[in-house]
Amino acid sequence: MASVVLRNGLVVHPDGAEIADVLIVDGRIAAVGRDAGVDPPSGCRVIDATGCWVGPGFVDLHTHLREPGDEAAETIASGARAAAVGGFTAVLAMPNTEPALDNVALVTYVLDQGSRAVIDVAVAGAITMSRAGERLAPLAELAALGVRLFTDDGVGVQNAAVMRRALRYARPLGVRLAQHCEDAALAADGSMNEGALSSRLGLVGRPSIAEEVMVARDLVLVRSTGAPLHFLHVSTARSLDLIVRARAEGLPVSCEVAPHHFTLDESACATYDANFKVNPPLRSSEDVEAIRRALRGGDVDAVATDHAPHAPQRKDLPFDEAPAGVLGLEHAASLTYEALGAVGSDPQRFFAVLSRNPATIAQLRRRDARPRHGAHGGAVEVGDDGNLVVFDPSERWVARREGLQSRASNSPYLGRALVGRVRCTVVNGAVVVDEGGLT
Repeated sequence: MASVVLRNGLVVHPDGAEIADVLIVDGRIAAVGRDAGVDPPSGCRVIDATGCWVGPGFVDLHTHLREPGDEAAETIASGARAAAVGGFTAVLAMPNTEPALDNVALVTYVLDQGSRAVIDVAVAGAITMSRAGERLAPLAELAALGVRLFTDDGVGVQNAAVMRRALRYARPLGVRLAQHCEDAALAADGSMNEGALSSRLGLVGRPSIAEEVMVARDLVLVRSTGAPLHFLHVSTARSLDLIVRARAEGLPVSCEVAPHHFTLDESACATYDANFKVNPPLRSSEDVEAIRRALRGGDVDAVATDHAPHAPQRKDLPFDEAPAGVLGLEHAASLTYEALGAVGSDPQRFFAVLSRNPATIAQLRRRDARPRHGAHGGAVEVGDDGNLVVFDPSERWVARREGLQSRASNSPYLGRALVGRVRCTVVNGAVVVDEGGLT
């Protein structure tokens, strides 16, 4: 394997940062320091990281790769390419495929396809068979394959007794459940946030309490079982408050927020453009600001993209008929940098929410815990696997359709001016993205 030097960047460790070189040899970090790249091995590839942040590659807890079942929208290979350009060295493939990832054969298929991708692809298994919320999936069998996170994402587990049984079963396995929090009866097939705007637009609303009721219920179940739980794409101020209070109480809970929930509010839906239709929906401006404060203040564990590609003809349907979901992998780092304050952003916080915390939640921090994958979210120190990203905080660019690696184009950010961009992505010691493009 070729050697790589990332030269003269701001190397971001968990507790500080330094201008240094990072030398990667045979897939692992061999040296870090001002002289680490002075005398590189013969044939070593040199990447100039001057003015850039160098940190652990991003890890996405929430990627819809659509394979198997909807390869017209995305494949494991195309989604992995989009992730690499976005600075992600590992993603967690969601199980709401067709059919759902609720058995050994399908999970093995995705892992095998992922092993050929340009980044590491881990798998989230379904909590229940067919994600129907009735019978538990074979959690132990899937855990034996290396699955460490389970969710019925797209729907929440509606039956509290089933969810309690799943939590009890998951705890001794050493795995974590993740919940899409939404009471289906309250959500009532609404297509945007319930409020004055939805009424004016003539669209059925999804009330914020649909999310908050399930968050509150599941916190009670965590308190009862002691099992860890991760809350997916939290979208309201009240949900965040409940989770933060529970964490302060000592409950083993974590949460993620998606870029569209801290950059866009419900007013975007006034155009009836289905590229702004997501689930949970874009919320009020007050909710958006609350999420941004929580992100900056350290109350949010992770930024997760909820990358949800759809074939163009499906997003061309009327707003209330079109499927929910937007692309997220290729713009998440820039949007997070912006939300954290752009020029005033804390690089430690940036890498905490995009890399180190997600890797911990997904149990991707140790190679021996996930034998199919490298270790991610490291401290950028000697011995770490060579999964790194070079992020240029000064680059200004505009999101364009022709620049997307995803098969789909349902991004709400096309035409938006962004600041901060991934310049280089290194996966298990190999440079897969350089100067912003795939190698």
